[in-house]
Amino acid sequence: MVTRLQSTQVELDALQVGQYELDYELDSEYLSSQEATELLGGQVKATARMDLRERDFDLYVEVKGEVQVACDRCLDTMSLPVDASDTIELEEDTKTIDLQWLAYELIIVNLPLVHSHPEGECNPAMQDLLQSHLCSTMPEEPEDDR
Repeated sequence: MVTRLQSTQVELDALQVGQYELDYELDSEYLSSQEATELLGGQVKATARMDLRERDFDLYVEVKGEVQVACDRCLDTMSLPVDASDTIELEEDTKTIDLQWLAYELIIVNLPLVHSHPEGECNPAMQDLLQSHLCSTMPEEPEDDR
């Protein structure tokens, strides 16, 4: 039998051996409020499943949704899909689990390294500005005086 967790803050000492599950959401306010985040917002659904045994436990976290980030080329906001899952390993002496934070970290580590609109979809004004600063020819190299 699976027991529904009541909160994203889980006190392991308060739980009995068994299986637990929680569905929860990470909204724009939470995603953008994290310190030094690259996320500007989004809406992500998360599921956590935990199998708690006498001496250890398995914790599975899954996230699905969409997040907003700045495009690396034009700096406009763009959406990226999120669809990731992982079995989380925690230290043996863990007493409290923050499921929101674990889902947030799962999102961050699964984002692509480069955030950019598909070709031709960047802000045209920024694209023009970038083009105006591109060097079109290579500078001539000085001749070697040998």
